[in-house]
Amino acid sequence: MLFKLEIPTPINQPIQLPILKEKGIELWIKREDSIHPFVSGNKFRKLKYNITKAQEEKQHTLLTFGGAYSNHIAATAAAGKMAGFKTIGIIRGDELAKDIERTLAGNATLKHAVENGMQLRFVSRELYRNKTSEAFIKELQNEFGEFYLVPEGGTNDLAIQGCEEILTFEDEKFNYICCAVGTGGTISGLINSIKEHQKVIGFPALKGDFLTSEIQQFAKRNDHWSLQNAFHFGGYGKYTPELIRFINEFKVQTNIPLDPIYTGKMLFGIFKMIENDAFEKGSKILAIHTGGLQGIDGVNQKLKNKNQELIQV
Repeated sequence: MLFKLEIPTPINQPIQLPILKEKGIELWIKREDSIHPFVSGNKFRKLKYNITKAQEEKQHTLLTFGGAYSNHIAATAAAGKMAGFKTIGIIRGDELAKDIERTLAGNATLKHAVENGMQLRFVSRELYRNKTSEAFIKELQNEFGEFYLVPEGGTNDLAIQGCEEILTFEDEKFNYICCAVGTGGTISGLINSIKEHQKVIGFPALKGDFLTSEIQQFAKRNDHWSLQNAFHFGGYGKYTPELIRFINEFKVQTNIPLDPIYTGKMLFGIFKMIENDAFEKGSKILAIHTGGLQGIDGVNQKLKNKNQELIQV
């Protein structure tokens, strides 16, 4: 039986805030986060066809990579369990294995992964950098046996295929499609599926200019899209009190939760662009909510340790 997850059709939720009326802008959010608590948003889209392919190949194990707070690790563990797979997570940071009980007690993401049956293998950051090398993959095969390899972040051709299904005919009314960018898979799928009158704007969660070349590997066109690199807040996993305040205020105003790694940065960037008149009057913007809310617990633990404002959920 091929992998199936009965999902609600994500709604487009209109945002009603004074600045939008003032600037003559429509902003809607596609609630991909409503698909599933853990296999949500772009994680479901990326895993859908990969898991189907693994089933067709009669594989029994999924192996993938991620950091200690990875949404992808949590999603792969949950989706694998639902589809009847054994799952293995290669986790960056061998220091986390020194006291595994303490690590799991303080890390909701890894605890969730283990509760869903995922076997964790912690490796040094140096070794982790070789995760795509043939020698390292061979070493993992010798240790764990045969497996279906899902790349870090889930991005490959099958993931792009899944992300091409995010937009529907109802979304053709929008001029701009906005999304957060991690590995480049989601934005590539959006670029491949937009209409000629539309433009995709990506908001990278990481520092660096390497994402353009990554996206060009998967995108079928090199126009109608751009990246806004000014809203990464210092890089992947970095955030500031200003961003946390914005996320909490947005939750109060709209009842939509955002995470500080991806969607919070995207919405912050969108509103800064609106304030600075980067969108012409009459623009219709659709922001893709890619989920990632499971990571809030880990961030809040760090904020609590620093006696800082917590993210309201």
